[in-house]
Amino acid sequence: MRLKQDWFVAENTTHMASLKASDLSILLVEPSAMQLKLIMRHLSEEGIQKIDGVANAADALKHISQYPPDLVISAMYLPDMTANELIAEIQQQHSQVIPFMLISSETAARALEPVRQAGVMAILPKPFNRDDLQRAIRATLDVIDPEEIQLQNYDVSELNILLVDDSFTSRNHISRVLNSMGIDHIDHAENGREAVELLAARKYDLIVTDLNMPEMDGEQLVHYVRDEIGDVMVPILMATTENNQATLGNVRQAGVSAILDKPFEPQVIRDILYRMLDE
Repeated sequence: MRLKQDWFVAENTTHMASLKASDLSILLVEPSAMQLKLIMRHLSEEGIQKIDGVANAADALKHISQYPPDLVISAMYLPDMTANELIAEIQQQHSQVIPFMLISSETAARALEPVRQAGVMAILPKPFNRDDLQRAIRATLDVIDPEEIQLQNYDVSELNILLVDDSFTSRNHISRVLNSMGIDHIDHAENGREAVELLAARKYDLIVTDLNMPEMDGEQLVHYVRDEIGDVMVPILMATTENNQATLGNVRQAGVSAILDKPFEPQVIRDILYRMLDE
């Protein structure tokens, strides 16, 4: 996972999960028998043995309802629906959040954007390399078996966070990651305009915002906080799928504290919080 500005990992922040890769149960959704066998072999090489494979979304949903896995790994295009639609169906049918990973040769931003916004663990290309798979598995373990973040300058349970994102699934995913670190006080806003109203009512220790939103986007929100309110101290973390360097340069100049790619690994956001809140 690449952070779009310099950052460092604080000492002793690496999460040592008690859950191991060999403990994971995985549902693999892949219509190609050859690809199914190949991915299963890669997973087995990482010590994962509890793998069930299905060829379509209908069978996947049936399996999930009977035996909820720790992780769903899916191709983008299935015989009966896309991965985007499968994610939506899983979220609609199951109150339990199930981590999702996409393995696909799809590169079109329009097709991948809904998957990124849904808060998937990772998007791996076909073919993928072993390092990418290992990072994705670690990210899954980090969500399933989280560790509360420990800060020297803050009581994590007392932190007040403002989360701004027009995607409901993205807000849910980021909230889940923050909750897993012991952060419970999170206010939600669907765009910068709603965030401004909340900022008028209370102070926040951290603002986490998307970039591209209706009515008032993330860059405008950063300008509002830094210039109109005059708050140069509150850390602002931007989690976005944007890759236009000119746009991101403008965001940095506006005064954002850090920019994070979607999807992101929980350990990455944990390390950023150490840097922003404990420096």
